[in-house]
Amino acid sequence: MTSTVHETHDSTLDSSLIDTPGPKHLVLLGAGHAHVHVLQNLAESRPANLSITVIAPQPRQLYSGMVPGFVAGHYTLDQCVIPLERLLSRCGARFIPSSGIAMDADKQTVMLANGETVAYDWLSLNTGPVMDREKIEEQMPGAREHALFVRPIEAFGQLWPQVAEMGKSRAVHLAVVGAGAVGLELAMAAAHALQAPSFRPGSRVTLVTGGPAPAQNYPDGAQIRVQQALQRLRITVLADTCVGVGLGEIRLGSGARLACDAPLLAVGAQAPTWLAGSGLILDSDGFVAVNRFQQSTSHPQVFAAGDVASRVDAPHPRSGVYAVHAGPPLLANLRAALQAQALQAYSPPRRALSLLSCGERYAIAVWGGFSVEGRWVWRWKDRIDRQFVARYSH
Repeated sequence: MTSTVHETHDSTLDSSLIDTPGPKHLVLLGAGHAHVHVLQNLAESRPANLSITVIAPQPRQLYSGMVPGFVAGHYTLDQCVIPLERLLSRCGARFIPSSGIAMDADKQTVMLANGETVAYDWLSLNTGPVMDREKIEEQMPGAREHALFVRPIEAFGQLWPQVAEMGKSRAVHLAVVGAGAVGLELAMAAAHALQAPSFRPGSRVTLVTGGPAPAQNYPDGAQIRVQQALQRLRITVLADTCVGVGLGEIRLGSGARLACDAPLLAVGAQAPTWLAGSGLILDSDGFVAVNRFQQSTSHPQVFAAGDVASRVDAPHPRSGVYAVHAGPPLLANLRAALQAQALQAYSPPRRALSLLSCGERYAIAVWGGFSVEGRWVWRWKDRIDRQFVARYSH
């Protein structure tokens, strides 16, 4: 249920959670950036009395930071993937290829899409961004039938080659709905890809911003850089909203209709709907309210990190950068909880480096109010992304 958030736990575990003899069961729901870090370290050193269950739709993670590069043609899909099989084997974890559909935090159980119910002693949530199709369908009738959703990212990775193949046989018009970082990167990546010699000439990309100017959450200098990048790639920018999706078109708030072959939805992420009946305290948007230990403010056996969580004491943007930063403190506090030791407070960085790829091997770096751009920024981003994938793949 959703209720007013408040922090109830300090660095000392509740007396009801003091370590007792016997095996403990840790369930990791989701295979997001933070959980990959947890798995790698548990593979190196796992408590003897701990059993681990990992629940995720796929035994791999498609690293979202490299997906625009995949769309642009700079990477193959396999180069963007962190396989989990070896990590799961090394830490002796049971893997369930499914996803959560319900939860009872009081009974300490999670219900899965495959019909299974899993009990836990400790639970960590890191399920990644979600696009609520029912909610989006209410806002944009026809989206579920006719649009291509960016999330789940694994499904998008499998479907994008079909769009690219279509562009090799005829000129196509791609409409990207959403002008946040994800929408901007994908629009520029697609525009770059469609200009390759293997694609039919005349293909184009339109960015439907939802009303505001592109990159409105970035400082003024970075906004100018983004606008110039869009112009270089000849991307049409419409400061309008999408209010419906039909076969071969999207309907705009202005009343106009935009003909397109592939509407791509890159609107903001929502909280998983099944959290609403979990018993956990949630924030006003339905995300799990966590304290400075990444621990549920209502159920100390539950931890959460990444897009599914909301730090009530230190709000910050939901992005992969913060999910990666949350991995080490999440691991430390899970280990501490398992051993009935004091938890460690974690302060998210006040500002995070944002590296925005611009289709070609060119990128914009944003740090606070400062921004730079160039091919060297793309090479920097490429090195960071490849090292992240390699760190957890070998």
